[in-house]
Amino acid sequence: MQIQEFIFATSNPNKVKEVNQLLGSTVQVKSLKDIGFTTELPETQDTIEGNAIQKAETLFQHIGKPCFAEDTGLIVPALNGAPGVYSARYAGPQKNDQDNMNLLLQNLEQQADRRAHFKTVIALKTAEQLFTFEGIAPGQIIESPRGDHGFGYDPIFLPDGYHTTFAEMDMQAKSKISHRAKALQKLIEYLAKT
Repeated sequence: MQIQEFIFATSNPNKVKEVNQLLGSTVQVKSLKDIGFTTELPETQDTIEGNAIQKAETLFQHIGKPCFAEDTGLIVPALNGAPGVYSARYAGPQKNDQDNMNLLLQNLEQQADRRAHFKTVIALKTAEQLFTFEGIAPGQIIESPRGDHGFGYDPIFLPDGYHTTFAEMDMQAKSKISHRAKALQKLIEYLAKT
């Protein structure tokens, strides 16, 4: 049986390890670090899908091998969808999680509607095709941070049907319901069929 190899547009070894565990033995995923790729991939699109596609297509142009990229954002309807595609740099280019959370909480102070959802889009690029896989995690923004696991907006995001924030959950619990896990599951199901 031939092993398929894909490059994941991330330098985070934990993300790659998680994906490889889920994929089993017929598909192998490598990180940018594994292949010595150090060029920064652009994220200049105005949608989450656009950024994922842009990163996957740029990486494919550089390496000519099947690859995939992901982009994630937090969408708050009461703030017209903000922070959305700008989630990582909501409070400025320094990309500081605490600053981003503080600004979001400040902007929601006068809002009764605190619904929100995380959205992840994974773009898979091969020589023949481009596919996207989407994962959504609905919930709401609580008034003050809780928990010290996770990253980004996890301490203020309470997923629907749960009493614990993403930052209060361990990785195993979060990975069953997270936006990234849902998108990844769709990617894995697709790869398992090819």
